[in-house]
Amino acid sequence: MLTTKEIMDIIPHRHPFLLVDTIEELEPGIKATGYKCVTYDEPFFRGHFPNEPVMPGVLQIEACAQVGAVAILSVPENKGKTAYFGAISNARFKRKVVPGDKLYMECEIIKQKGPLGIGKATAMVDGEVALTAELTFMIN
Repeated sequence: MLTTKEIMDIIPHRHPFLLVDTIEELEPGIKATGYKCVTYDEPFFRGHFPNEPVMPGVLQIEACAQVGAVAILSVPENKGKTAYFGAISNARFKRKVVPGDKLYMECEIIKQKGPLGIGKATAMVDGEVALTAELTFMIN
């Protein structure tokens, strides 16, 4: 298991944009799984939505991408590099993510050629799928 400090040693994200609390499983260059404990204190809930707080779908995708970035940037030759979005494909949102949820995320690297790759991402709450997407990344 990787803590927040260890995650920040791999990816460049920092508060308030670090959207992963822990990495539970890591196979460098292949797969990572992690969690985000969604709290009422998240800054985006003040405006999304004031009377019905919902974690924005784009931030759910970003959280999954950060899990994938941990997988791909934990490979020694990628140390100190950054993984950027190239594309988001086939994103599907299946349930709301709200304060109090523990968002489980997994990202499996399904294709990589040089600095480009694709990760298959899934996020779940209590075993129920919240989102699925394919995330294309570029390493620089």
